[in-house]
Amino acid sequence: MPATRFDITLRRPLAGGRAFGTIGPYEELKGRLHFTIDPTHATNRGITDVERAPRDAQGRVEFAADVSLLLPVDRAKASGRVIIDVVNRGNAVTVPNFNHATRPNFVPGADPNPPIDAGDGWLMKHGWVVLSCGWQCDLPPNVPGLYRLHAPEPLDANGRRMTGRVYVQMQSSVDEKSFMVSDRGHEAYEAADLAQPDAVLVVRDQLDGEITVIPRERWRFSDRQHIELDGGFTKGRIYQCVYTAVGAKLLGLGMAALRDAAAWMKYGGAAEGNPAPGAIRRAHAYGRSQTGRLLRTLVHHNVNVDETGRRAFDGIIANVAGAMLGEFNDRFGQNSKDRPSMMNCLGTTHVEPRGGLKVFYTNTSFEYHRGDASLIHTDDAGMRDLEPGPDVRVYHFTGTEHGTGFWPPTDTTTVAADPRGLIEKSQHLRSVVNYARVMRALLTRLDRWAEDGTPPPPSRVPRIAEGTAVDPSDLGKAFERIPGARYPIHHDRPQRRDFTTLPPKDGPTYGTRVSAVDDDGNERAGIPVPELTVPLATHTGWNLRHADIGGADQLLYFAGATLPFAKTRAEREEAGDPRASIEERYRSRDDYLARVRNAAEALVGDGYLLEEDIDTSLTFAARFWDAWA
Repeated sequence: MPATRFDITLRRPLAGGRAFGTIGPYEELKGRLHFTIDPTHATNRGITDVERAPRDAQGRVEFAADVSLLLPVDRAKASGRVIIDVVNRGNAVTVPNFNHATRPNFVPGADPNPPIDAGDGWLMKHGWVVLSCGWQCDLPPNVPGLYRLHAPEPLDANGRRMTGRVYVQMQSSVDEKSFMVSDRGHEAYEAADLAQPDAVLVVRDQLDGEITVIPRERWRFSDRQHIELDGGFTKGRIYQCVYTAVGAKLLGLGMAALRDAAAWMKYGGAAEGNPAPGAIRRAHAYGRSQTGRLLRTLVHHNVNVDETGRRAFDGIIANVAGAMLGEFNDRFGQNSKDRPSMMNCLGTTHVEPRGGLKVFYTNTSFEYHRGDASLIHTDDAGMRDLEPGPDVRVYHFTGTEHGTGFWPPTDTTTVAADPRGLIEKSQHLRSVVNYARVMRALLTRLDRWAEDGTPPPPSRVPRIAEGTAVDPSDLGKAFERIPGARYPIHHDRPQRRDFTTLPPKDGPTYGTRVSAVDDDGNERAGIPVPELTVPLATHTGWNLRHADIGGADQLLYFAGATLPFAKTRAEREEAGDPRASIEERYRSRDDYLARVRNAAEALVGDGYLLEEDIDTSLTFAARFWDAWA
């Protein structure tokens, strides 16, 4: 078995020993999971440069992953299911998302082992085992607590470090004197030569806007990982650099680590350090954003069978990945890239799984406004609906942003998973919609589908044939009617770029589609949480950068917006707002909450909400009412 041992460095009770329903208390086992793979085996030959990795005495390649394992103290209480938490930039995402919990902010000098917030304990109450597994070897340096992959460096045929071209994007919410040539403070590839005259630096004001080449004499490498520009870098502007780097990374081992960690949980014994041998029957993976793209890439490459021919994952939820794959198995690839314009791996249409694997592709409204999510279920021109294969469902969460919303309402937040501590500000309040309840229902239905073939609820997405999938520019008139609403004038369009030269050459655009909206500006397609079926505001998947952080004509990446209704008819008429006021819609707080309950019960009937989360929906709705009504 590729997973050979688990070195436990920390063992502690979860949530102070709290009992989770009938399952009882949980504990956390934290440490390092070690792997060894045969680089010549058919299941591993697709890992880029694995044949160039150092080998042990048996001719195998060794690597390891930082992991955290949450499981019942009484192993017999485990449900037989493990969810592999595909950590995002080294941060756990599964417990925060499914348990309505918070996650720590890891920065230099932070506690590497902060307490885990178990939130409402939903996963634990249902007996799920959770394995958070590091897969990324280029995480921000000197930041303790992140889950890392520890992988060897491949060498060329002469035993020397490899060189290659790198294409990287940099943007900041403040003026900068210098940039690390990486995204979000991740470890940059070292410049092979500080002088390199063929390095290129360009600047643009939209991701698909015209580029201006900055003369080479105006900028320089201050060291092997940083560049400087005469006069500095301006906040909000988009800078892209092409240079020759040295020191490739075995990025594809990240997918192997996830595969083999899942196989270890299902098939590993005490000899391999499995602390619950025989307790797990099914393994599912959850990834969001960056790691949703990683899971799409894993499905694309069919990295789901271990060296003994056994299936690792039974189900996958790739959340908020849009139609993108990633540079997760590329020589000199960058794990952290998250803009369609920066990668030659926009995987249009759904990625079909093989070998009986069941997959959900779930997205928020932001990924549609980013320009790529609709390409999962339309043709490239955006003119015709396409249906997923028999083992795939595609779901759109109505009126949501990339994350699970902010409460209390705000327009100013720190940049997520960025140790630099940058602040971003939007022109509208950020989205307040939390769609995690729907994720809980979908995970439950995915597991049932994998267990006994019970089909999950049908895909729900904007559809061209139904008139609910439209061009982004079509929404302009709806938002012109709403006082103060600043709908984007410019819409980035993903393109078929030619990456044979860097920077790549622009090509034909894809047919971007977003959900149509009603008279309130709320989306008509997808799965609406009950608070959107019974609205107190307009909820969008778009928002604009504030002038304070530069780039005021650009989408604020990952952000949605909340535009509350007027409280009274008089207030609405004074503002010239065509949307009915709250007092015109609902007789009272009790009337509003009764309608929310009805909407929640309907969602339960359709299979997109669990009955236990009807009360959760009422709790969210009540705080909306108290804030705006």
